[in-house]
Amino acid sequence: MTSAREPDAPEPPARETTEPGTSRQPEPGTTGTGTTGTGTTGTGTTEPGPTDRAAAEQTEPGPGSRPRPGPGSGSGPGTSVRAEPPDSEPDNEPDNDVVRLYGPEFAADPQAVYDRLRRFGPLAPVEISPGVPALLVTGYRAALDLLHDPVTWSKDSRLWQQALPEDSPILPMLGWRPNVMFNDGDEHARYRQVITDGFDRIPPHDLRTMVVSIADSLIAGFGAEGRADLMGQFARVLPLKLFNRLFGLPDSYSGRLISSLAGMMEGDPEEAAAANAEFQGYIGELIAAKKNARGRDLTSWFLDHPAELDDEEVTHQIVLTMGAGHEPTTNLIGNALSRMLTDERYYSTLSGGALTPRDAIQDVLLNEPPISNYSSHFPRRDVYFHGTWVRSGQLVMVSYAAAGAAHGRTAAATGSSGSGVSGSGGGAHLAWSAGPHSCPVPRHALLIATTAIERLTAWLSDIELTVPHDELAYRPGPFHRALVRLPARFTPISPDQAGATPWDSRDSRDRRHTTGSVGPGSSGESRPPTAPEAPRPASPAQVPQTKFPWTQDRQTQDP
Repeated sequence: MTSAREPDAPEPPARETTEPGTSRQPEPGTTGTGTTGTGTTGTGTTEPGPTDRAAAEQTEPGPGSRPRPGPGSGSGPGTSVRAEPPDSEPDNEPDNDVVRLYGPEFAADPQAVYDRLRRFGPLAPVEISPGVPALLVTGYRAALDLLHDPVTWSKDSRLWQQALPEDSPILPMLGWRPNVMFNDGDEHARYRQVITDGFDRIPPHDLRTMVVSIADSLIAGFGAEGRADLMGQFARVLPLKLFNRLFGLPDSYSGRLISSLAGMMEGDPEEAAAANAEFQGYIGELIAAKKNARGRDLTSWFLDHPAELDDEEVTHQIVLTMGAGHEPTTNLIGNALSRMLTDERYYSTLSGGALTPRDAIQDVLLNEPPISNYSSHFPRRDVYFHGTWVRSGQLVMVSYAAAGAAHGRTAAATGSSGSGVSGSGGGAHLAWSAGPHSCPVPRHALLIATTAIERLTAWLSDIELTVPHDELAYRPGPFHRALVRLPARFTPISPDQAGATPWDSRDSRDRRHTTGSVGPGSSGESRPPTAPEAPRPASPAQVPQTKFPWTQDRQTQDP
């Protein structure tokens, strides 16, 4: 059994002709009516109900086809449920409306767009930028089959991108580079080993200590104000400051990294070009500094790895690691906080416990993943995949959000795990992708996000949003689920209040980070923050009420 059927593979017996190119079977890259399209076979399927979801996940018939298992059909990661080609003409009209994964409508309610796409079956035609079509995998089983099948699907985008203009806004995300994301086989394994070996040298305790130190410094910057934009002043800044340290530069360089990446993502074309030049200068200085003087940092470990990466390869692994570490972590922190500050299930009550930051993170990973649509793949040959003909070299992307949400609903309906709520473990999500190109360091990402949220809510325990959740705005774009702002208010805290804050101004000079080294024995390692002075024991009537139960024991100690 294979993950995809080649167009010239023998077909099972059928009532009528189903050869590719006839009126009964669409050719690769055409719709069910025979007109040139983006690769779907038509429309007309509907999402199965709770009683037949399991069967639907096993067959996932293509648009216009009847669900009937063919010889050798089965399931499991890496093996496709071999949906047979339709044996009758689709009973629906062609859809002339282009479904766009960009713009305000998509940003406001992406799940509504995904639900509309399900009428096409597990693969749907979309537009990810004006004039740039793609197929989007919205089915959970189809997503797993694609992600676990590097024989049929390639990550190399060089042939595909030749049809795009050089200034296409999509190329920064999908254009080929010599890094772990856009290569297959031995080269992919070589790049991936460099990254995993580097991060494995960072002890979890040291990573957590660095996150705590950075979170404390950020809270100190806005704690006395009583209000803050948790995206612009916390969630976006913390990962960049952290990666600046992990790659071996002192905190004085972090401002350049923050401003350059912000300009690349938020600025107009001219500002983005200037920001990109600034970012390239930052990376160049980083590598030059570490080639002259190694340290206990990721850059030095990348340079000295037995894989013997050249300067260009090192540069691209650093750029990828920073980008893949910053944007998803920022959105994960922001999306989780937006849930926690508006959902009463996360509040402490007299009658019982509450959900934790880890629960909020798992909920986000399943239902609102920080990177919603990505995993660009290109078939090495024309294939018939889960009911849809896909042309060789055609762009196919996986919707972690659509596939995860559908699987979560299936799990909830059948009573199985994977719904993303407390007790489920959330292990069924696709936010880390799957297969050989899955996230190489998911444990590090979870530790960073969880520690940051715990630290913030431990010291601003009455924090709440200043606007209703449904008034929060999201950045437009096909790839991410990213808040524009997350305005919040809280009781002001000041460093002058003994025991009221997580930092201690009296020894701030001793704790100032100067070298960017990580790991035990590094001369410039940041000391753990001094715990605030513990207040005298209070009677139950004097203990202040706090929203978040995990903060109860952390007002007087490091959370």
